Amino acid sequence: MQLLSEQELERRKDREELMKLGINPYPADSFAINVTAQDIHQNYERRKNDYKNISIAGRLMSRRIMGSASFAELQDSTGRLQIYIRRDDICPEEDKTFYNTVFKKLLGIGDFIGVKGYIFTTQTGEISLHVTELKVLSKSVKPLPVVKRDDDGNVYDGFTDPELRYRQRYVDLVVNPDVKNVFLTRSRIITNMRKFFDDRGWLEVETPILQQVHGGAAARPFNTHHNTLDMPLYLRIANELYLKRLIVGGFDGVYEFGKMFRNEGMDRTHNPEFTSMEIYVAYKDYIWMMEMVETLLEKVTESIHGKTVVAVGDKQIDFAGPYRRLTMFDSIKEYAGVDVSELDEAGLRQVCAEMGIEVDNSMGKGKLIDEIFGEKVEANLIQPTYITDYPIEMTPLAKKHRSKDGLVERFELFVNGKEIANAYSELNDPIDQRERFEDQLKLAARGDDEAMAMDDDFLRALEYGMPPTAGLGIGIDRLTMLLTNNSTIQEVLFFPQMRPEKKVKIASDEDFIALGISAGLIPVIRDMNIHTIEQLKEYDPNKLFNDVCGRRKKLKLDIANPTKEEVESWLQ
Repeated sequence: MQLLSEQELERRKDREELMKLGINPYPADSFAINVTAQDIHQNYERRKNDYKNISIAGRLMSRRIMGSASFAELQDSTGRLQIYIRRDDICPEEDKTFYNTVFKKLLGIGDFIGVKGYIFTTQTGEISLHVTELKVLSKSVKPLPVVKRDDDGNVYDGFTDPELRYRQRYVDLVVNPDVKNVFLTRSRIITNMRKFFDDRGWLEVETPILQQVHGGAAARPFNTHHNTLDMPLYLRIANELYLKRLIVGGFDGVYEFGKMFRNEGMDRTHNPEFTSMEIYVAYKDYIWMMEMVETLLEKVTESIHGKTVVAVGDKQIDFAGPYRRLTMFDSIKEYAGVDVSELDEAGLRQVCAEMGIEVDNSMGKGKLIDEIFGEKVEANLIQPTYITDYPIEMTPLAKKHRSKDGLVERFELFVNGKEIANAYSELNDPIDQRERFEDQLKLAARGDDEAMAMDDDFLRALEYGMPPTAGLGIGIDRLTMLLTNNSTIQEVLFFPQMRPEKKVKIASDEDFIALGISAGLIPVIRDMNIHTIEQLKEYDPNKLFNDVCGRRKKLKLDIANPTKEEVESWLQ
């Protein structure tokens, strides 16, 4: 059974009344639109003659009914427009039902309408549409949340509960216009990145999401099964290994924007489903890639904000290069006060113990160093900073450092205390790569469920030869957080992962009887749209008493009214 509020019940009745009047609340035919609210506000004053015969559609968001004329607000995908409706304009004949009944009584906030007419300026100077025709396009049977604004337009009682906003993003987008701007900016970020790559001749590609071997990152995968092939598959944790196969195949530069899936924890910067951009360019190295990333992020930031400095919380972040460069070991020495460059696994465990960093037996040297770095260094990296030259144990897919034993040519870019990019001089030695995979298998045997699997087909591809290559991954969600000044990843995802909604427990007749309600009065309770104990308990005792007695009389039930004391006892 669906629980419906009084407003929802009333809207369903309005829907039926429209149908009785011969008005289809959900017409099938299209409604031609020749203008937007934004277009009108931006251009009407300069081109008034162009706005005499316009057609626009959207949601009805407010109404001020004044007898035979009314003002209302229409909201389309670009903004709001005031509309002016006169009874005799939309009802030119003697029958005024369409205005008096349909518009004034049966339409509600949130309903979609289409209107035609001409633009004018009111005596108060507001650009408005004088409506000459109105058509019902879609009747909403659930009311939008009421968002209250003061005289200056500031919201003081909005739809702000994050749980509801993320779960019902469709409502959030309607009543909170700034939310839509976040996602428009996200789209512009991707568009500008794509243009940057395309202008340099690199090819956008698509690679498999369902993979036989999960690889390209240290992460726990989601498992699934293909019934026809009767084989296990994994949702990809990265697209790296397939993109490098394409470099083997002869492309000089390939990139992909795509969803990745990691079966890991959730917090303000992690969602199990996220968007990453990965790019691989032949005959380049990680030093070249640092310079490319600086140019890329500088141009993207300028395209969004018109400058390279952006506000992130109470900080000002400057994306103009060059960025500070600091090796992994030097960063730990600077911010943690310890030199870990010569420590073995036992020594690293001792350091973690002294610093109160929680570790487990599955962690090898790479994981232990990463734990120290994450605990003591990351939060200090506010302005864009490259952390370079990682221990080989931390990066199975990167090339050995050209001059420093035990390290690889890798960098991560940190901004505002979080990593947003990761890049390597890619490992293209198939023998070395096989040995690295074998080391990962040993970690998996120790219980590391994020260790990489052996990918024999990828190794076979490397054996055919891969040119020197630089690879990069950028987290689109985190970059969007920075460029829209949002502190949680849920704010930049249309539909973030959430726990299932709690199911409302519909009360049975026995549940009501247990409260002391006689079986004969249960039809009265249900007719009052009370279907849960919680709904009943929310009632004021006096109102509940009066409503039960009134509804019993209306239903003509052959049963005595309860006493006021009995009703009060139901609520205890």
